[in-house]
Amino acid sequence: MSALVIKHTAFFASKVEHESKSYNGKTLQRTGAFERVFTANQNCEHAYPTFLAVLWCAGLLCSQAPAAFAGLMYLFVRQKYFVGYLGERTQSTPGYLFGKRIILFLFLMSVAGILNYYLVLFFGSDFEMHIKAITNTISPLLLIP
Repeated sequence: MSALVIKHTAFFASKVEHESKSYNGKTLQRTGAFERVFTANQNCEHAYPTFLAVLWCAGLLCSQAPAAFAGLMYLFVRQKYFVGYLGERTQSTPGYLFGKRIILFLFLMSVAGILNYYLVLFFGSDFEMHIKAITNTISPLLLIP
């Protein structure tokens, strides 16, 4: 998963570099395409630490398969967000909202895993199989836009 994140970051950075070179002599007037590419790149870079943290927690504390699926979906959605941001800003909104929904799913998986740990610790009740069944059932619903 980490290699995919590095590839996405490299792709976004190459787009920024390409746009920057096309404005070589106009350093004071960098508007339009360069600003959109640069802003989209910054937004994606700022979101990755949160994504990696909740992905790791969801996979460790709850279930690896749905977390991995959601992680791959998130990388696809960030690509869609970046490409949509290159057009009009309204084209990036679906990718942004879809990404927020995936991050929420991963966060809820983490919380469910933490709650299950404390239920086992204090009450001796283990709901791990039920939580895994629920996350395996809900994860394909992430495909619905």
